[in-house]
Amino acid sequence: MQVKVLYFASLRDKIGKPGEMMDLPGDASTLAGVRDALIARGEPWDSAFRNLKRIRGAVNQEMAEDDAAVKDGDEVAFFPPVTGG
Repeated sequence: MQVKVLYFASLRDKIGKPGEMMDLPGDASTLAGVRDALIARGEPWDSAFRNLKRIRGAVNQEMAEDDAAVKDGDEVAFFPPVTGG
C-alpha cells in the first residue's frame, strides 16, 4: 500500500522535506500505523515524532484520530500542535 505523507511546521523542518510517497508495511492500516512506520525508519523521523507530546494527523484533508483507517492512495498529513494568540 502506498500513501502520500505530508509534514507541516516544525515536523517539516526536522524531517527536511514537505512530504513524500511512502510504501507502508501490511500492518500499517491506521493513522497511528503510518506514524509508527515512520518512526521505525530511524532518524530524522524518530526524533521528529517522539519529541512532540501530541502530533495531530489528517487523512484526506480531514482531521483524524489515531485509529482512523488509511487506504492505498490516501493522503496523510502530520503537524505539531500550534497555538494562537
